[in-house]
Amino acid sequence: MAPVTRTAIPHARYVLVLLGLFAVYWLALAISPVDRSDWMLENALVVAAIAALAFTCRWFRFSRVSYTLIFLFLCLHEIGAHYTYAKVPYDTWVQAIAGTSLGSLFGTTRNHFDRLGHFAFGLLLSYPMREIFVRVAQARGFWSYYLPLDMTMAFSMIFELIEWAAAVFFGGDLGVAYLGTQGDPWDAQKDMALASLGGLIAMLVTALVNLHHQRDFAREWIESLKVKPARKG
Repeated sequence: MAPVTRTAIPHARYVLVLLGLFAVYWLALAISPVDRSDWMLENALVVAAIAALAFTCRWFRFSRVSYTLIFLFLCLHEIGAHYTYAKVPYDTWVQAIAGTSLGSLFGTTRNHFDRLGHFAFGLLLSYPMREIFVRVAQARGFWSYYLPLDMTMAFSMIFELIEWAAAVFFGGDLGVAYLGTQGDPWDAQKDMALASLGGLIAMLVTALVNLHHQRDFAREWIESLKVKPARKG
């Protein structure tokens, strides 16, 4: 009897499957959101991101790992968009499963789903950013881990500015719902710190995996930190 050979799903089909799953998921959570205006505002960047990925896929295709990480982040974001980040009933879900709420366990009444979203931004999207630096900018060694983390921190800061601008522009309940500070004056700083922590963890895990599988890991790391001779002319 001939051995059974497993064939991987073609890359394009894999991406289309993820896109199809997300479309179904998106449509389900688009039904009766808690705040339709906030839902539309939260999804503006999602539509722009998916459009950008579709437009650039002819010139730059991410790996399956990166597309999967992007898919997971967008799915998490859609939960926050459906309920608004400050009202996601995760405590109710945990209590139904475990019999106790996270709020009572940690002694807090604040809804921390937005914190999870910012942490997930760094944890799940730093790796796709690394692919861009490695394949487009040809970053190697130390810089292939530092630059994605740096970009994660920069994007986190930019998003906080976008939130602030949107809150000022729209004002009222919509501005408050989108900003989601929940009365914390240090909300922006904590969000950026969590995104940075997520990105740091992602890059450390990536470095450890590469250290195990890449034979010239140490040489490439050392070489990347050497001062290169200036180009003539």
